[in-house]
Amino acid sequence: MKHTQWMRFKILICFFLCCLLPSMTAFAEGEAEAANTMAADLPTGAQVATVQKVNDPFEPFNREMFRFNYHFDRAVLKPIAELYNKIMPKPLNLGIHNFFLNINQLPIIANDVLQLRPKQTMSDVTRFAINTTIGIGGLFDVASRMQLKQQSNDFGLTLARWGYKNSAYLVLPFFGAMTIRDGIGIPVDYYGFSIYPYIRDETVRDGLYLLSVIDKRVQLLNYQTVMEEAAVDQYVFVRDAYLQRREYLLKQLAET
Repeated sequence: MKHTQWMRFKILICFFLCCLLPSMTAFAEGEAEAANTMAADLPTGAQVATVQKVNDPFEPFNREMFRFNYHFDRAVLKPIAELYNKIMPKPLNLGIHNFFLNINQLPIIANDVLQLRPKQTMSDVTRFAINTTIGIGGLFDVASRMQLKQQSNDFGLTLARWGYKNSAYLVLPFFGAMTIRDGIGIPVDYYGFSIYPYIRDETVRDGLYLLSVIDKRVQLLNYQTVMEEAAVDQYVFVRDAYLQRREYLLKQLAET
């Protein structure tokens, strides 16, 4: 009984650690692309007005949580990621990253279906099938060489697709940057669509999930200095980057 409770506790901790990362992945996964796309489509004045009208009613609370997450990352996640990146051979590092990208296709495909996007569903299913087979379990990203690009999708975007578009920005301890809508989507994607709850061996499941957390944090190391040097107010920088990225993804959904 105690062993089961301890394993559940470890799973919960791993889940919290992984959910901390969205506050940084907003920038790492293409914030620049999102900002450039929006800039091309909106006049400068309109774009500024959009940023000024950010839906952030909990800003005092959010700033405190952002500060907590920032220091937690510096004390725990970043040192582990730097050590991992230093000792891990680059080809193996890339293979592990590709592996996690591949298994993360499952929630993406599920949300493609829920959003009634048959063309994107077929593309993502094909990408998953190719990388799982020819790419040896996803260790090699063969599909990208065949012009089947990695897409982003989740249940938060599914909710937005069906009408829940305007949602307040929120930062929670360990969970990082999100909107209330996107926060609702996190447990749905994890428990409903990801592979982890279906791995029966607890040691394998915990180890795999923890490795995915480290892999995600490693991918952000190259962007860390850029953010710290570019941002006068890091809270605003991360918030605007996250919201612009989500807006860009919503715009893509509307076009498909």
